[in-house]
Amino acid sequence: MPELRKDPVLGRWVIIATERAKRPDTYTGPAVEEPVEGLCPFCEGNESKTPPEIYAIRPKYTPPNRPGWDLRVISSVAPFLRIEGEIERRGRGVYDLMSGVGAHEVVVETSQHIANMADLSEGQITNVINCYISRILDLERDGRFKYVLVFKNYGWIAGAGKIKHSRSQLIATPVNPKRVKEELVGAKQYYDYHERCVFCDLIKQELESKDRLILDIGGFIAVAPFASKFPFEVWILPKKHSADFTTLNAEDRTGLAVIMKKVLAKLKKGLNDPPYNYVFHTAPFRRSKVGYWKSIDHDFHWHIEIMPRLTRVAGFEWGTGFYICPLPPESAAQFLREVNID
Repeated sequence: MPELRKDPVLGRWVIIATERAKRPDTYTGPAVEEPVEGLCPFCEGNESKTPPEIYAIRPKYTPPNRPGWDLRVISSVAPFLRIEGEIERRGRGVYDLMSGVGAHEVVVETSQHIANMADLSEGQITNVINCYISRILDLERDGRFKYVLVFKNYGWIAGAGKIKHSRSQLIATPVNPKRVKEELVGAKQYYDYHERCVFCDLIKQELESKDRLILDIGGFIAVAPFASKFPFEVWILPKKHSADFTTLNAEDRTGLAVIMKKVLAKLKKGLNDPPYNYVFHTAPFRRSKVGYWKSIDHDFHWHIEIMPRLTRVAGFEWGTGFYICPLPPESAAQFLREVNID
C-alpha cells in the first residue's frame, strides 16, 4: 500500500508509491551517450579554449593558463549571474526586481579526460573539496553575495553538456535560495522546540536503526533519506555538528572524499552509470544586521544531497508539490550496501 512520509526538516510530504515499485536492480541509467567528437576544451593543453583561470591547483613552477595543473576554476561562458555591477533593487507595480549580479564558476576537476567523479582518485576528490572551500571563502569577502551553491550536473538528463569531462559549478547569489531558506526555517523550528539539531537527531536514529544507512566511514555517514524524493537519493552528512562546510579540517576533507567516491562508485556500478545531480547545502554567510539569525551555528547542519535521475517529475508533482518515489528508501539503501566496489 502507498505510504505518505513527512520530511522532518522541511515538513514536506512525499508519497512512497510501493504499488509502483520495481526491484532495486531494475533501476538503471540510460544507454551511454555518445561523446562529442573533437577537442575537449577542459583537457590539459587546451587552456586557451576556456576563460582565464580564477583558481588552480598546480605546481608553483607552472604559469597560469598553461599545462601542468591538477584542477582549474574558470568563469562560465554562459553565466546565470554576472560579477560586474552593483545590487540595485526596484519595484515595478506589484513586482520586485533586482540586478542579476553574482558569480558563476566552473570547477574543472581533473586535467584528464574522465567523465564521472566516481572514477577520480580520492586525492583528486580531496582537491575538489579544497577548491570548493577556498572559492566559497573568497566569494564570502564580496559583500554583495549572501550564498554560494556548489552543485554538479552529471549526464545530459541531469543538465550537463555533451562534453564528457568531470566538472562542477559554484554560483554566488545576492539572495538566499528559497530551498535553503526552507531548510533553515525547518531546522530552527525543530531546534526551538527540542533544543537539539534535527540533523543530529536524524544521524543518531539512522545509526541506531541502520534501515536506511548505506555507509558509515570515519566522520561521515551516507543514508537514503526517510522521505526520499527520488529512488536512490543519498544524503552525506558529517557526524559532528557543523553549520558550515568551510570549517572542515584537513583530515575530514580527506574523509569526505573517501565517502563521496564510494557512494558515487556504488551508484555507477549498481545503476549502470546513471545521470545525477548533487548539491552542497551549507549555512549562508552571516553578516550582522537588524534581525540577524544568531542561532544558525546551533540549529543548522551542512550536508550533501545526491539525486540520481531515474524518474521524471510530472503533472501531479508540479501541481501539488508532492514528490512520488516508487522505491522505499530502505530497499534502496540495502541494494547500495550490497554493491561491491572493491
